Amino acid sequence: MNKVKIGGRWVGDDEPCFVIAEAGANHNRDLVMAKELIAVAAAAKADAVKFQTYSAETLYSKKTPRFSYLEALTDKSTWDLIKEIELPREWQAELADEARRRGLFFLSTPFDHQAVDELAALGVPAFKIASFEIVDLPLIRHAAATGKPMILSTGLADYEDIQDALRVCRDAGNDQAVLLQCASLYPAPPARMNLRAMETMRRAFGVPVGLSDHSLGIHVATAARALGACVVEKHYTLSRSLKGPDHPFAVEPGELAEMVRCIREVEAALGDGRKLGPAPEETEMHQKARRSLVAACAIPRGTRIEPKMVTVKRPGFGIKPKYLDLVVGRVAKTDIEEDTVLTWELV
Repeated sequence: MNKVKIGGRWVGDDEPCFVIAEAGANHNRDLVMAKELIAVAAAAKADAVKFQTYSAETLYSKKTPRFSYLEALTDKSTWDLIKEIELPREWQAELADEARRRGLFFLSTPFDHQAVDELAALGVPAFKIASFEIVDLPLIRHAAATGKPMILSTGLADYEDIQDALRVCRDAGNDQAVLLQCASLYPAPPARMNLRAMETMRRAFGVPVGLSDHSLGIHVATAARALGACVVEKHYTLSRSLKGPDHPFAVEPGELAEMVRCIREVEAALGDGRKLGPAPEETEMHQKARRSLVAACAIPRGTRIEPKMVTVKRPGFGIKPKYLDLVVGRVAKTDIEEDTVLTWELV
């Protein structure tokens, strides 16, 4: 069964898509802004809001080169930039309470063992592991050992990386895993999103799949739902004009709400795949807009019906066109006016 349970809710095949609003570092170390981001996620009807829990000291060497995609945004070193946008850990309990108060699941990606312990103590319903951390097997093992579902982003990963991460989870006694397709580019061009990899991973590893989306706009995330994404994670911001590395490629509040709406409409449109004729809402169209056999001319009572006396027209509550050969040669039981919809009672 390709399902996991997150906070009492099933996530996986034939279940509603689990939408994670990724606030990430877009709080700009402002608690009021962080709470406003939670309010935006709730208003958009996301299922969860997610932050990131890391410390520059345990995440990056001070000798890490600068990232080229950030050159136009800042002249700070990588270490200094990360230090500047850390989530103050003393906020986490308050943010978790705020999220729950607004009906959201609270998540935060842990980047060190202490973060795993802190978040577990707060009762997060799952752990999301970032793409870059999929090779940090000790961190994955530590998170998996809590028994909470593991959501693993797979940007940059090959089959071996994914298999190693899932093996570590299973060795820790945890078989609740979701794999997210991800392109680790900021923003990620559509041509590098590779949404078909979701189905590849679902077949290869037998777990629910989804998308961690860094592309611009909402169309790729919406398309992912149509291709079977059980989880969709999307970065969002209060405004793309704000300063910070993740604001420029994030969606704004109205876009986040529209993305969730589109995802819900897409999953409703997927249906159950069965073809059983008209739905109740289509009854009028079925009766009035389909075609049936119609008298092409007046047919007096007792006349043996010839092919030229019958045509095919709308509406559709008469004899089906496929029975034309059964009507031809029969005798009219009553006078039939031109344009009368033919029924079996008339012949």
